[in-house]
Amino acid sequence: MLMRTDPFRELDRLTQQLMGPGTWSRPSAMPMDAYREGDEYVVAFDLPGVSADAIDINVERNMLTVRAERRPVAKADDVQMELSERPLGVFSRQIVLADTLDTERIQADYDAGVLTLRIPIAERAKPRKISIGVGTGRKEISG
Repeated sequence: MLMRTDPFRELDRLTQQLMGPGTWSRPSAMPMDAYREGDEYVVAFDLPGVSADAIDINVERNMLTVRAERRPVAKADDVQMELSERPLGVFSRQIVLADTLDTERIQADYDAGVLTLRIPIAERAKPRKISIGVGTGRKEISG
């Protein structure tokens, strides 16, 4: 049998039991990191135990939505659960993307339970040098 002494984990577990698993109409939040790396933004979501076909990524205008579902693992009839801390159900996160990001070229990779989205910065938002034209002086229009 396993023993724990962290009272906050126990509180989280009780809250999860009372609230129930996330559903498509009321999903649970998923942890994420977001940072800039060179000319792109990177967003990483923790989704351990979720299969790649249970992840749905959508972009509508500037709203990025990631939804995932962790389904229960089939167990034999003679299995008695002693401890269950890994939440099941639906997880979702919505992020408002800046207009300076190129939503047409988002790349998604899923490895070791981490979904990584790479969102490039749009060309129009990158700094650029503007050349200055040098005139030959004033021109007079005669008529």
